[in-house]
Amino acid sequence: MTFEVATGRPPTSASTGGVGPGVAMVVAAMCSVQSGAALAAHMFARVGPAGMAFLRLGIAAAVLLAVTRPSVRGRSRRDWSVAVAFGAILATMNLAFYEAIERLPLGIAVTIELLGPLGLAVALSRGWRQLAWAALAVLGVLMLGGRGGHLDPVGVGFVLVAAACWAGYILLSAETGRRFANVEGLALATGVAAVVAAPFGLVSGGGALWWPSTLAVGAGVALLSSVFSYSLELTALRRLPARVFGVLMSLSPVAAILAGLVLLGQRLSPLQILAVLCVVVASGGTIVGARGHSAG
Repeated sequence: MTFEVATGRPPTSASTGGVGPGVAMVVAAMCSVQSGAALAAHMFARVGPAGMAFLRLGIAAAVLLAVTRPSVRGRSRRDWSVAVAFGAILATMNLAFYEAIERLPLGIAVTIELLGPLGLAVALSRGWRQLAWAALAVLGVLMLGGRGGHLDPVGVGFVLVAAACWAGYILLSAETGRRFANVEGLALATGVAAVVAAPFGLVSGGGALWWPSTLAVGAGVALLSSVFSYSLELTALRRLPARVFGVLMSLSPVAAILAGLVLLGQRLSPLQILAVLCVVVASGGTIVGARGHSAG
């Protein structure tokens, strides 16, 4: 399995002169995503997790559709089926993840969510090394709740749903990329996701969704977590080998821990930090091992 499949992005030829800026872009994208998640968490008391998920998706869809102006004519039924399925997965992933970070520290939620792409990489690869990395990741997740670090079971349930959706997102993103030019498929899927999330968001947020301050925060979350981060990742993929990109993205839990600490005041125990590092190492090892296997 190659990381292009794992990210849902087509293979790219990295620019030999842009590795340094490419690394900086990946780091900036991770920080942008996790800062957006922390910003969203500040608004849960006002509009609830579903309300913020709806605002994020709705505003992101408006921006992406306005910028890309995707063509809707001449599309096959299969094209629309893929876009709708992609949007439904995207909506479910965002709704479940926001429900999870209302109940779990951001760093822990992102760590558990990483099991989705990691599990997919293992499933699409062969060999005992991938299974060993998967075992290390599972051990890390189990350690998260050890030594008094009790985790809310409902929060864990939601983040496992988000992890499963992330695996589906990866596969559908790859299929969408084959059927739509540039980011047109993503724009259409995000529009579908906003429609799917709307009933939950409207019930959760009510009239507070339309307060100017709420809309301003929602716009910030949409830009940080969707528009800016995706643009940075896409540009970075043109400068970096896919394997390097994948290993760097495996550090997302570290960015989440820092965002949780700085923006939400969330502190993890030393054991929980060790657990996160186990999952990060397992994810990076799975990507490198899968790449090496496919090359051989």
